[in-house]
Amino acid sequence: MGVLDEIVAGVRVDLAERQARRSLDELAATVAGLPPTRDPMPAFRAQGLAIITEVKRSSPSKGALADIPDPATLAAQYAAGGASAISVLTERRRFGGTLDDLVAVRAAVDVPVLRKDFIVTDYQLWEARAAGADLALLIVASLTDAELAHLLGVCRTLGLTGLVEAHTADEVRRALDAGADLVGVNNRDLQTLEVDLHQFERLVGLIPSHVVKVAESGILTTADVAVVAQAGADVILVGEALVKHRDPRQAVHDFIAAGS
Repeated sequence: MGVLDEIVAGVRVDLAERQARRSLDELAATVAGLPPTRDPMPAFRAQGLAIITEVKRSSPSKGALADIPDPATLAAQYAAGGASAISVLTERRRFGGTLDDLVAVRAAVDVPVLRKDFIVTDYQLWEARAAGADLALLIVASLTDAELAHLLGVCRTLGLTGLVEAHTADEVRRALDAGADLVGVNNRDLQTLEVDLHQFERLVGLIPSHVVKVAESGILTTADVAVVAQAGADVILVGEALVKHRDPRQAVHDFIAAGS
């Protein structure tokens, strides 16, 4: 069993516990009272490089990254620096996140918020929407073609923008076949956790011009930003480099400038 498989197995256990505490009908009632979601795509399609910044305490590959007692404060710094969206890790076992983090971030910023987790069921998308998310991550490697297409449909029903993540040429093809218009290329292999910053360069040419392209993982410096921007990234997703930086607001600004 690879790392991704192990994480998803744990996610399913935690998911069953949450479902036992809160029914889908209760989530639907919460969602019914919410305002419309924020659309990130205009900012992602605008001229220049957009950035999705991340609230991320730890990772399977690096362990503890940063103590983040107040996700809302960090998110506000990201937004002030020019972030087009903010990603919140909500997986508990490997990343130290919760849906409460997402709720706190949503209350603190006006930019779109992404639930980053290992989503395998409709229930998790309803959770994301109820917590205030505007986007949800869907990982091709953890889903069948039928599951991916179905979950993208649920995203559309809920007003969520699906960020569909791929790591290989076949996964890019599957993402496009499912109808994704926001495709992330993860430079990290989720089964081995190895990172190759040039994976984005190798795969970006497979993605049509009308699809927004996101470079994910391994972007640690402004030089890395320049590499993926030159290769064709419309958006970058950055977590580790920002949560470890002494001035996240300035770091976001510097990363955006490096891609222009």
